[in-house]
Amino acid sequence: MARARTRGEASAIHPNTVGQTLTGEVQHVVFENEDTGFRVLRLRGVRSHGSLTVVGVLPPVGVGTSVRVSGEMMVDPRRGAQFKADTLVPILPETLAGIERYLSSGFIQGIGAGFAKRIVAHFGLETLKVLDEDPERLREVPGLGKKRAGELFKAWSAQKLQSSVLLLLQSHGASPKLAARIVERYGEKAAGIVQQSPYRLAIEVRGIGFRTADKIAQSIGIAGDHPERAQAGALHELRQLADSGHVLCARHELVQRAASMLEVSEDHVEAAVDALWASNRVVIEDGLVFLRRYHEAECNVVGYLRELLDSPGQALTGLEHHIALFEQRLDIQLAEAQRQAVELAAEHKVVVITGGPGVGKTTIVRAILSVFLGASLEVRLAAPTGRAAKRLSEATGRDASTIHRLLEFDPRAGGFQKSADEPLDVGAVIVDEASMIDLTLAESLLAAIPPAARVVIVGDADQLPSVGPGAVLRDLIGSAVLPTVRLNEVFRQAEQSRIVQNAHRIYRGEMPVSAPAEEPDADFFVIPRKDPEKAAEVVELLVTQRIPARFQLDPLADVQVLTPMHRGPAGTLALNAALQAALNPAGAMIERGGQRYRLGDKVMQTKNDYEREVFNGDIGRIVGVDTERKQVTVRFEEREVPAYSLGELDNLNLAYACSIHKSQGSEYPAVVIPLLTTHFVMLSRNLLYTAVTRARRLCVLVADPRALDIALSEIRREERLTRLAQRLRLASGLPELV
Repeated sequence: MARARTRGEASAIHPNTVGQTLTGEVQHVVFENEDTGFRVLRLRGVRSHGSLTVVGVLPPVGVGTSVRVSGEMMVDPRRGAQFKADTLVPILPETLAGIERYLSSGFIQGIGAGFAKRIVAHFGLETLKVLDEDPERLREVPGLGKKRAGELFKAWSAQKLQSSVLLLLQSHGASPKLAARIVERYGEKAAGIVQQSPYRLAIEVRGIGFRTADKIAQSIGIAGDHPERAQAGALHELRQLADSGHVLCARHELVQRAASMLEVSEDHVEAAVDALWASNRVVIEDGLVFLRRYHEAECNVVGYLRELLDSPGQALTGLEHHIALFEQRLDIQLAEAQRQAVELAAEHKVVVITGGPGVGKTTIVRAILSVFLGASLEVRLAAPTGRAAKRLSEATGRDASTIHRLLEFDPRAGGFQKSADEPLDVGAVIVDEASMIDLTLAESLLAAIPPAARVVIVGDADQLPSVGPGAVLRDLIGSAVLPTVRLNEVFRQAEQSRIVQNAHRIYRGEMPVSAPAEEPDADFFVIPRKDPEKAAEVVELLVTQRIPARFQLDPLADVQVLTPMHRGPAGTLALNAALQAALNPAGAMIERGGQRYRLGDKVMQTKNDYEREVFNGDIGRIVGVDTERKQVTVRFEEREVPAYSLGELDNLNLAYACSIHKSQGSEYPAVVIPLLTTHFVMLSRNLLYTAVTRARRLCVLVADPRALDIALSEIRREERLTRLAQRLRLASGLPELV
């Protein structure tokens, strides 16, 4: 058992001292982020200070727990004196009240205040010793029982093991969640592996980065040319490329990148790449290196597509009759390209339909759906996001779901219930907004479609590619294997829209043209501004005054600001703060991590939440704030979801302004887009095209002409390294693309 606090540990603190070790009792947990492990604690009983704020990446700790922290004092310009802790170690208490508080503080799952009181009442000051050395005696506690006693001992042991690993990792910035993953992966060997083979963490444990492993290795004196370091470095470079959307890397380029980053010889990295190949962590194919997971995914996508193409399907009869009925019902006549798309979908098992705004993709989807239903096929409609699924449902008048919901994602199991072993009971699947589908989601979707079914894939291949690795829609089209209709004709009604005109101009690399200010039906404006602060002021004025006054649009419900970046005067963070202050300045509020969540705020979900059935990118409004319980209630569309606790607010961002990438699959009545040279690293033609095509009634660019030039000339940045198109051609007996 740890000794009691001594006078030496509680020595006086001076603002400029470093390397201090202090002890105190946790009075209040001010802030904590479970993902990063960053916490702000208030300690009391710290000599010379009485109470003190402690910040850092720290393990979870309950109120009332005595702790020892090591680090240094610092002065925050806004919050004053704080102690920046590198490590925090709970001090085991030596009084009955202290032991009871320690056990009931919440850090051991399954022990609440009631059980803590019973256990301490029975064992007294020997409680912690019993837990460590003779846990079988827990069954002596009245009302505990054998099963409950076993669960408590297991939780106690797991907490001790995780704490020992976290203590080793704390000074390297690792979070408690990562410590838990390490313990889950290695069990009782975890601490030894952290100390002896830290690069295994980066190679074998999801979420442990190379930088963290490298810091640990350096601190314990592992040589810079250690073979495991080179392997971890090569994997790090491949993962970095995957984060940018790439599926592979040429071997010589990977070796050069890793050797430069590691500051070792290329021969050393060559040997590391071979070792990774031998251990099946990467696949090398024709001089290209893949992370094994993505190589498997590409091969599986090709295999599932070939199975669909090669398997017989239900013959569709009465095509002309069903097309005629559709045209009669809508009082339209399909254009030649539209009719061709419908005929292809009736003739072939897998069809791709692509094209920009105003070319009639929605009409084709409705026509194909009508033909499929006329042939008595069981049809399911899906899209990658909830917003895109809602638009598809509104366009067709039939239920549409997210792909995750279609495949019955199980958040507890972490996978899809529908698969090749348990396929969907369907005759056809129509998938919209396919540009957003990444490689692994495409693999899961195609796996769950029975071989006899039909698949119609619809999307705009010129939009930004998926957030995850791959460029599936572009690759399917580029392979020239699947029957594909590319729609180019803009229909007469859409031709009147300057939004549609300018989207096609941007696609061709031409400068968008602003409407005359006096034009009554104008729907596209370009306002030149070079200075980021001035541009931000114009954006705020447009959203709060000019657009609502001229177009009678609600600034909260109808106007969306889309920007390339989060940082800077015209980034999401600054614009959200300014627009919140202007549009929703008062009301009940909760603050979390410097962000204010106020009644009436527009917010966006940033992570898929399968329990609430709310998904990354969904936008809602805060309709309830409980300042006592620290909870907010959000309505998404017309549905209120269970309240968000303080810790869950990290999954909600203000959404007066959002990134262009987050807007994929959405449409808004009005869009305001700042585009500046400070956004240089993000500017591309695809990015601008995607932003403009989000607007339904009005689009306003607040742009530096130089930034527009950069975006229109940059077409390479969104290209991705994949082999799916070539792989599909080879599997279909066609020569490789040159």
